[in-house]
Amino acid sequence: MHLLTFLPLLYHVGILTLVYIQTSNFTSSATSAGKVCILQNSFEPGFIAEGDYIIAGIFPLHYNQEMPDLNCTYKPPPVKCNGFDPRAFRWAQTMRLAVEEVNQNLELLPNYTLGYKIFDSCAYPLTGQRAAMAVLNGMSEDDSPMCSGASPLLAVIGESGSAQSIVVSRILQPFQIPMVIIYFSSCACFTDRTKYPTFFRVIPNDDYQVKAIAQLLVRFNWTWVGVVRGDHEYGRFAVQGLMRELQGTSVCVAYQEMIPLLYNQQRALEIMQVAEGEMTPFLRDYMKQNITGIQWVASEAWVTASVFTGKEYYPYLGGTVGFGIRKGYISRLSNYLETVNPQRYPNNMLVKELWEALYGCSPSLSSASQLPPCSGQESPLKQHSAYLNTSSPRVAYNVYKAVYAIAHSLHNLLMCQPGSGPFKNQSLKFIIAGEEVNFDLKGDSIPYYDIINWQRGTSGNIEFVNVGLFDGTKPAGEELVIQEDMIMWAGDQSEAKLGFICFLPCQVPVSVCSASCLPGSRKAVRRGEPVCCFDCVPCDNGKISNQTNAIECTFCPEDFWSNKDRTACIAKKVEFLAYDSLGIALTVTSVVGACLTIVVLAVFFYHRNTAIVRINNSELSFFILFALTLCFLCSLVFIGEPTFWSCMLRHTVFSITFSLCISCILGKTLVVLAAFTATRPGENIMKWLGPKQQRAIIFSCTLVQVVICGAWLIDAHPYPSRNTKYERSKIILECSVGSSLAFWCVLGYIGLQACLCFVLAFLARKLPGNFNEAKFITFSMLIFCAVWLAFIPAYISSPGNYADAVESFAILASSFGLLFCLFAPKCYIILLKPEKNTKQHLMGKEKKNKHAHMCRLTIVSISQYQYQIFL
Repeated sequence: MHLLTFLPLLYHVGILTLVYIQTSNFTSSATSAGKVCILQNSFEPGFIAEGDYIIAGIFPLHYNQEMPDLNCTYKPPPVKCNGFDPRAFRWAQTMRLAVEEVNQNLELLPNYTLGYKIFDSCAYPLTGQRAAMAVLNGMSEDDSPMCSGASPLLAVIGESGSAQSIVVSRILQPFQIPMVIIYFSSCACFTDRTKYPTFFRVIPNDDYQVKAIAQLLVRFNWTWVGVVRGDHEYGRFAVQGLMRELQGTSVCVAYQEMIPLLYNQQRALEIMQVAEGEMTPFLRDYMKQNITGIQWVASEAWVTASVFTGKEYYPYLGGTVGFGIRKGYISRLSNYLETVNPQRYPNNMLVKELWEALYGCSPSLSSASQLPPCSGQESPLKQHSAYLNTSSPRVAYNVYKAVYAIAHSLHNLLMCQPGSGPFKNQSLKFIIAGEEVNFDLKGDSIPYYDIINWQRGTSGNIEFVNVGLFDGTKPAGEELVIQEDMIMWAGDQSEAKLGFICFLPCQVPVSVCSASCLPGSRKAVRRGEPVCCFDCVPCDNGKISNQTNAIECTFCPEDFWSNKDRTACIAKKVEFLAYDSLGIALTVTSVVGACLTIVVLAVFFYHRNTAIVRINNSELSFFILFALTLCFLCSLVFIGEPTFWSCMLRHTVFSITFSLCISCILGKTLVVLAAFTATRPGENIMKWLGPKQQRAIIFSCTLVQVVICGAWLIDAHPYPSRNTKYERSKIILECSVGSSLAFWCVLGYIGLQACLCFVLAFLARKLPGNFNEAKFITFSMLIFCAVWLAFIPAYISSPGNYADAVESFAILASSFGLLFCLFAPKCYIILLKPEKNTKQHLMGKEKKNKHAHMCRLTIVSISQYQYQIFL
């Protein structure tokens, strides 16, 4: 929905109605200089009354003009005023009533009377200028076109539009008219006392009105509005003030359009394509275009204009909200208006036009009228509210206050005591109808507006309903008070075509270029477009916005992360290799591996005197099974929340147990290789690989790893850390290795041992014998190396707790590989093929085998130095 703010103002142009001419045949002692003043056009006041002091009133008794042909080939006729305005006529009658009340008041201006002259400005600067010139003329006692002299003018009440008031001021200022009271011109320009030193007004300054409009737009979050103004100074000042008030708010002006000074339908249609709306002739074309669903925000200039109260306007203007002049109470106004009729004022053309506008008949017998005749005594009807509605006078009340302000000012001056001054504290104050009226140093009155809403009446016409107020005397931010549940808003187009808005309470219309960005997103301004036009961009991970239309998303604290909607920071999820499904699976596997190793150890211990156990170096086998048990169990240290001690034990226990295991296998491989390469019994090679030497090899190889681990723990031991870099949404509890060099040295040393075992076992894989253990050592080392070679890239690329799982899996996989490759064949023979667990089978029965003798010698060699199985 578009939102339109209309700030009507008027014009400034004019011609003089008086000229000075030089004449040769006019002689008079009073005019010996030969200069006389001749009226060039007759412009009689609508109402006139004599008094000691004259007050002029200028009112827009007609709202339309018919411009003459200005081709400069002949004297143009005067501007013809059309469209009689009963509302403005009521204002004029209010002025007459107020003057009569002042004259009847024995306490106010005793012994003095006020008179008045009331002129029609036709709501146009050109005719307003004509009226201003006319008020300066004195009253001629005959019908002579000669000027009788200057009028004893005290003050001027007028004009209705600010543009007309500016024109009036420029005409009257050289004549030093002591006071001009404005009842309906709110332009902020009048606060300039250097340009308008004698201007006062009983209507608030437009600075307050634009402030109120800006607060209204912000209140209902109408951030995308169009502004339509008149082609005059008032409109320019009002728009400048509104733009100034909107600075620093979220409201953007989508466009500014200007209604031409001389109305042009083509231009109006062009504006409708952008703005979809404006005033009297403009609105008639607006209605022809069948444009509905526009939420209007009206200024005080037209928010209570009775010309728009007809039911035909409701589908297009219903729901309008605006700021109206504060209403008052005039007790005698209703009865006074009923006394104005053609019978009492038979020669007054304005009263005749009133009757024609109200009753559609002509009270005169003139044949020029096309309307049916009537008596002029008709009773007032309810539909004549434009004229007779006095329940909540606003502009009329301002006119009423203006007359009393002039009367009180004159009274203070006439009753002034020498030395005390006419005005207390240099300010005029008086009370009327229970309201205190005063003016500030700039001539402005108290800023107070009623908030008016256009609602549908029982007969289908538009009624002006008061739904709030703006009190400029209150502190900033508290001026606007609105009863939102009483407001009827402009509905959508289909509703407007049906002639209704919505049922109370109504949904506040939305007028935005871009929908509000919800919490969890931020505004991203579109390049080259107003700031109200933006895209909503979701907050990045780790950032939040917990308010609507956030400009930026804010980072969450270090240990917090954004929730799914990016609206709040929640504590980061803490992850480690816990006893969940993966942790439990690894734990069960570790325990099963350890138990299985203990079972093998028990089998070997129970069958320790059998050939296969003895011939395969039972002591080293027991060492290997013990080390494998520790290897299976050390994987449990990787499961659970990392602590100071668990981090230090993880890699050290793992590296030392695996180093012990590989050292035992290396010792066994050396023994097998040395034994099978001996050519004859009695050679001294085996004495260097006896039980003591084997234990020394195992101890030495393991000691190297212990030294590396000791240096690691002393220099830069592993410690628990909170990793937030890999995945920022989580806190991964892990064990930092402390020293990467030490960590890779530990793994490298185990890898070096495994590679050496693999090479030696590979060399001995084809040695003779029915049970050559070198083959199984080769396979076990091949599996071990493959597992740990695959571990390196998997460990580096695994996130967080999965790195611990990968390392634990590598430990278990390599442990199972060693267990099955080294001990599964032996257990198979021990448990399932006991007939093969004999010396004869292991020595081999094929005499023709060229390696049989060597095999027997080798077995004897091993036995001789270790267990003496066969001697």
